Amino acid sequence: MKLNRTLSLAIAPAIGLFASLWLSGTIAADTPSVDEIVHRTNQTAYYQGKDGRAQVLMSITDKQGRERERRFTILRRDVSDSDDIAGEAYNGDQQFYVFFQRPADVNKMAFLVWKHLDRDDDRWLYLPALDLVKRIAASDQRTSFVGSDYFYEDVSGRDINADSHELVEMTDNYYVLKHTPKDPDSVEFSHYVMYVHKTSFIPVQTEYFDKNGEKYRVATALGVDNIDGYPTVTKASMEDLRSGSKTLMTYSSVTYNVDLPEEIFSERYLRRAPVKYLR
Repeated sequence: MKLNRTLSLAIAPAIGLFASLWLSGTIAADTPSVDEIVHRTNQTAYYQGKDGRAQVLMSITDKQGRERERRFTILRRDVSDSDDIAGEAYNGDQQFYVFFQRPADVNKMAFLVWKHLDRDDDRWLYLPALDLVKRIAASDQRTSFVGSDYFYEDVSGRDINADSHELVEMTDNYYVLKHTPKDPDSVEFSHYVMYVHKTSFIPVQTEYFDKNGEKYRVATALGVDNIDGYPTVTKASMEDLRSGSKTLMTYSSVTYNVDLPEEIFSERYLRRAPVKYLR
């Protein structure tokens, strides 16, 4: 399951994996439309299966080489399918539940997202030390997720309708897309460029550029597994080029089509974790 609108979460180690992907990539006779590329990429990144679960190890390393780790479980449930590709949703409302186990200062902390396509997402954060459920405002979507280089928006995904999309280049192996926000004042970036593998539609690298056109943030897929027939990112990183900080996310025990019940994605279960589904 992956940590756009939207959690998919190796067949070999990263280098071997991407080498095999490159060798198998071919240029299609008919290039898909930009809209189709965007939607298929979104489906691969966030809509694999009808729901999913993964254990995650997050490692945050600062410029001085100091490292912090967090362990958590992430659950994802699709609420509705507004579109479909070969029986799989690639757009629609979703729910996410993130439960933290380590370190001790974040144990039992929980994060809940109701992702909506027609309005701002609903987000809650439970702080067990204070026994407090905090609503996360829409304006906080692009702030640090629990002290990492990932933003809250990165966890559940950015609304694909919030940006204009352009296919700026096509190589033997990748579609190179440029995404420009329709409301530039709502975000800190001017645009971002995404390298999408042609065969798997996995976003291999995403580069964010500031208002001065300087690249300042890079997300990279470092490892991929084929899980239950779904190409799944199992190792990924986010790097802040300004601060020198980098966050590595490693996904394990990834499963799809778990039949997660709707009721656990509620404010009530922030205080009472659904242990059965977090193992």
